[in-house]
Amino acid sequence: MIVDTNELVHKYLMTSSTTNDPLIALISTRLYCPRLPENATLPAVSFFTRGGSHDPNVVTIVSPSVQFDCWANDPIEARSIYIALNNALQGIGNISVTIDGTTYFIYKAREETQGQDLVDSDIPNYFRVLTFYQITIRNEL
Repeated sequence: MIVDTNELVHKYLMTSSTTNDPLIALISTRLYCPRLPENATLPAVSFFTRGGSHDPNVVTIVSPSVQFDCWANDPIEARSIYIALNNALQGIGNISVTIDGTTYFIYKAREETQGQDLVDSDIPNYFRVLTFYQITIRNEL
């Protein structure tokens, strides 16, 4: 069974971050998929699965590539949100997440691209750090 990787990432970050790291303390419930809503309160994180791969011989393993945008009112705060996100994803090993009665395991999360500081030229005072992660997921079958 293929998992909705966006739902899995959202559930993992919203449940684990409250006890393991300060990400949720910084963004509260402002974790959006796929994009930041218009006039969103900052700081926030938006993310979406942008692609990835799977092993055709082992259909229970998928490795999506996920784009994360860490948003804030200034570049220093955007970078601190990125660091908190990085801390939330570092060291993942065989973490279980249950969705609709099926348990999936996040084997690892590997940062594909270190955070890139960007300024949104269309929206003044919106700063972000862009990063990409490959997340390896296996279901219980």
